[in-house]
Amino acid sequence: MRLRVSLAAFAAVAATPLAALAQDAPAPSPFDTAWHNQQTLALVERAANGWYALPGGALWRRVAGNGTGPAPTLADVIAVHYTGTLVDGTEFDSSAGGPPATFPLDGLIPAWQLAIPMMGVGDTIELAIPASMAYGPRGNRTIPGGATLLFRIELLAIDGVTP
Repeated sequence: MRLRVSLAAFAAVAATPLAALAQDAPAPSPFDTAWHNQQTLALVERAANGWYALPGGALWRRVAGNGTGPAPTLADVIAVHYTGTLVDGTEFDSSAGGPPATFPLDGLIPAWQLAIPMMGVGDTIELAIPASMAYGPRGNRTIPGGATLLFRIELLAIDGVTP
């Protein structure tokens, strides 16, 4: 009896037009191949356009300033304005429109720990970060696992001191 029910169920599915099955297909997850390709493409495009590489695959470019201001070390607390987006343009975090964000540099994601010390106070950089240098395959509450992150960061002060 069980075999007959299973065969009957199979026959019903096999007889269903493919278009009907496709309409009921779930939306693509952020872990499908096309999504992962978009994450990689965001990095490849920037590398091809002259962005500088950091160890681990993060990319950066200076968009304001000249790097001559005081530069922080990992032991410093920094004040920044920043905006973080996913490669599709979705903003996941920002200090814009509010007070500067203040962080101990050694407590931030690895890409920030490498890029921020290359800045001088007053500089603004753009940073493209592979997941391996950010939140990895797990992500966090607002960032999907495996996501490439894009940041615009303005370094305002080091340990509360501006030049």
